[in-house]
Amino acid sequence: MIGSGSILQDVWREACRQTEIAEAVALLSPILARRLPLGTVLVRRINIARAVVETVAAAGLAAPGTPARARSECTPQELDHLLAWVRQGVVLAGGTHKIEAAVPHVIPAGVGGDALVGPLTSGDDPLGVLVLLPQPPANFDDEHQALVRELLEPFSVALENDARLRELTTLREAAEADRRSLLTRLGRQEIVDTIVGADSGLRHVMERVSLVAASDAPVLIFGETGSGKEVVARAIHTRSRRVAGPFLRVNCGAIAPDLIDSELFGHERGSFTGAVAMRKGWFERADNGTLFLDEVGELPPAAQVRLLRILQDGALERVGGQRQLNVDVRIVAATHRNLQAMAADGRFRQDLWYRLAVFPIHLPALREHVEDIPELATHFALKASRRFGTPPLAPTPQDVNLLVSYSWPGNIRELQSVIERAVILGDGRALEVAKALGATMPAASPAAPAGAAGPTGRIDSGPFLKLGAAMARHIEAALLRARGRIEGRGGAAELLGINPHTLRARMRKLGVDWKRFREDTHP
Repeated sequence: MIGSGSILQDVWREACRQTEIAEAVALLSPILARRLPLGTVLVRRINIARAVVETVAAAGLAAPGTPARARSECTPQELDHLLAWVRQGVVLAGGTHKIEAAVPHVIPAGVGGDALVGPLTSGDDPLGVLVLLPQPPANFDDEHQALVRELLEPFSVALENDARLRELTTLREAAEADRRSLLTRLGRQEIVDTIVGADSGLRHVMERVSLVAASDAPVLIFGETGSGKEVVARAIHTRSRRVAGPFLRVNCGAIAPDLIDSELFGHERGSFTGAVAMRKGWFERADNGTLFLDEVGELPPAAQVRLLRILQDGALERVGGQRQLNVDVRIVAATHRNLQAMAADGRFRQDLWYRLAVFPIHLPALREHVEDIPELATHFALKASRRFGTPPLAPTPQDVNLLVSYSWPGNIRELQSVIERAVILGDGRALEVAKALGATMPAASPAAPAGAAGPTGRIDSGPFLKLGAAMARHIEAALLRARGRIEGRGGAAELLGINPHTLRARMRKLGVDWKRFREDTHP
């Protein structure tokens, strides 16, 4: 006769290898058949919350009419009796009717004959029931019952592994459902913001993002309101080693001056009226991640001092606290102001300016990369269509002409609002860009040359721009976009489609100084 030690070793090996109970039982049944006159193996799970006992694994099914997924509901009294038996750890043997009379719901309905039944537990927690049915006409004896007692622990491990796998699957499905719901509300296909223009008008910006992302150096993003500073900050975070950590955004200009220390650095209980509990500030919550300080130029002087300390040694104290806390936070700041000028006239600390401006990134206004407007408009139109539940819509060439002719003082944020309004006005049939722009732009577009027809067809009666002045302004716009570079890929000459030597000659004639547009001369 094959020794029980060999069988138990094989049972333990397979029970620990498998994560799904059905697969485990299928592989364990042939091993048990080496010592038991085995016909059927059933594992039944006890769902305490639902007061249900159900068969979750079955192998053999030699007994006629044995259901593979039998399920029975318990009354509160029956459930209490069942759980008490499981905790006692008693193995039941004999006829199925006798066993069912002693402990209800351990045997599936419709199963008869001889049986061995044992409880499956995890510590003191009831998990389920192991049911063994013999191959007729054989029956189980005392030796078989002793072996089943030794089998309860490995079968319990297999059932617990299956329960954990089911729990993880449920959590993953719930998280995925939440993710899909969030994407639907945001009108996105992915959580990560899409950077439209990364290969065209914003190529230079993304090159600088790639350069600085891998380091922990502070980054200061300059750009007008609505130009996409937060999107660039997120791009820095997602390309950094901190991508698994939090990314938190704080609008420094939206916090009341008397609350800014508490918001940024936290407070201890009782540190001021209303501080009924300890509160972690933004810096603590962003530990091991990135903190995006939007409109950092709005910070009051006292907060600037504390921010400087964190940048210098990574230490802070909560308001009302006496204990120093160390945090590991990467700072990305942004502003639409000229911080260098503010530092020069005392409105912003110079030492903080030097700490923040380790790696400046200048984000151009939308009017400075109009070549991205068609792609941006299409992106926002599809996003709005998903969000509002309309058929996919895209701007026509006429729509694009209207959009390009506008100056966009609100930048990309304003463009998104206009496109969303156009989707709503179109009611799923088309984009009503002209109507959407009508609520935004004056009779003649600010971007249109003086004296030219605007999108409404009216004529600007203001002073007409001389040809030389118009040419100078156009060259300056190209130099601004090229960051003062004249030659090479992305240089002003390439943007204007002329020879660099010709461009230099025209600049001298028109009095255009290219040095004013070099990046290292910008704040």
